[in-house]
This record gives sequence, structure tokens and C-alpha cells, in this order.
Amino acid sequence: MFKEKKTHNKYLLKLKQSNHILKYGRFGIKSLSFSRLTKNQLNALEWIILKKLKLLMNNKKTFRFWTLLSMNLTLTKFNIESRMGKGKGSIYTHAVYIRPGMILFEFDNLTEQQMKNLFNYIFKKISFKVKLIK
Repeated sequence: MFKEKKTHNKYLLKLKQSNHILKYGRFGIKSLSFSRLTKNQLNALEWIILKKLKLLMNNKKTFRFWTLLSMNLTLTKFNIESRMGKGKGSIYTHAVYIRPGMILFEFDNLTEQQMKNLFNYIFKKISFKVKLIK
């Protein structure tokens, strides 16, 4: 029987699965450095990838695309004028920490040439180092 282990906080350790090998697709984009992506940055990146994929595939939806990142961090902020000691502040966005070796996206039903074109396009848009894996 699967037993859920609790930590000192309220989050369960259920999501502790390996994220350095391909699970769903034939190709993947793997991180090579530490970074942090906010929710807006991740949504913009997904939108850019889908737009480029549709262009590469001539608007045929035969490709498959997975995002393997889940937001695990809340970012809070206070006013600039506020004094010390009034708590933590309100949440203004969510984010995810990226470690080296994490797979960010997986793709399927693409040729190798299409995937290389897509990777070169994504590589210019991302601020950290990534690598294409098969």
C-alpha cells in the first residue's frame, strides 16, 4: 500500500518522481543550469512553442506536446513604503525552480529536422542553457 509521507509543511511528497528521463514523447528539452520561471514566463514559452509547432506542421495537429513543470513556489511582495514587521505580503505570482537535468518539455510525432528547427528557435528565447534529448 502506498503511504504518503508528510514533511514539516502541508505539501505531500507525492510529486517526488524522477524528471530527468523521457516518459511520454520521443524528444525532450532538458535544462543544463539553475533558473526560475514565473507563471507568465512559462505560459509565454508554451504559447511560443505551440505557435512554432503549428507553423512547422502546416497547421496539422498531429504533434503531441507535454509541459512537465508544476508551480511549486509562491512569490510575495509588499509595498515599498510599508514598515517592517507586518507579515509576509500578498502573493503576486507563482514560480518554479529549475535544476540542471530537469526535462521541461516533451514532444512526439515530429521528425528530427522539425525538432532541431524548433529547438534552435526555443534556444534563442530562453534565458538559461538547455539541451535537446532523444
